[in-house]
Amino acid sequence: MMTSFFDQFASPYLLGIPLILVAMLLPWLLFPAPTSRWINNRLITVQTWLTGRFTNQLMSPLNFKGHKWALLFASLMIFLITINLLGLLPYTFTPTTQLSLNMGFAVPLWLATVIIGMKDQPTIALGHLLPEGTPIPLIPALIIIETISLLIRPLALGVRLTANLTAGHLLIQLISTAVFVLLPMMPAVAALTAAVLFLLTLLEVAVAMIQAYVFVLLLSLYLQENI
Repeated sequence: MMTSFFDQFASPYLLGIPLILVAMLLPWLLFPAPTSRWINNRLITVQTWLTGRFTNQLMSPLNFKGHKWALLFASLMIFLITINLLGLLPYTFTPTTQLSLNMGFAVPLWLATVIIGMKDQPTIALGHLLPEGTPIPLIPALIIIETISLLIRPLALGVRLTANLTAGHLLIQLISTAVFVLLPMMPAVAALTAAVLFLLTLLEVAVAMIQAYVFVLLLSLYLQENI
């Protein structure tokens, strides 16, 4: 009986317990906690340096009020990168291939930026719905279009992350299946396909990190518009 290629994206269960919870808790157990020593080991030093560089780059366009989000954005970035990379290992499950999980991250954070804009500077926040210098006959249509574009932002965030990771996993499975099928019949073609699979895996590692960065970067841009 042939199983569907999309079965790999179904959330697994063990004794009635959804293993997606284990997959979401595991990343936090892999990173060493900073110590109180004056000199840390190399792993903690590299981890602290990378986190600091990313946070500095992400927060530099924002004013001082936006710097309060630094810890949240850095934690979200590390979390997404880790679960994306762990999902590339054999016999693992990638939680970020579930649209419901990604929307659970995107909607509350996007809504928080909108609420901050409406609370602190309602005039500027509402002014984004109507570009300056718009002809009077086009005002109703542009307000509707800008409102739809505002409401579709969290959907775009969640779908982008889900679609990129899902497509990558499907390509890896399709090409690996082709390698096993071609190996007894055409070993040379199978070896060439395996080389393509290796390059695709390297690409997926880059995609896993880039998509996590893009997710957090877009959230910071939405925050920048409302502070």
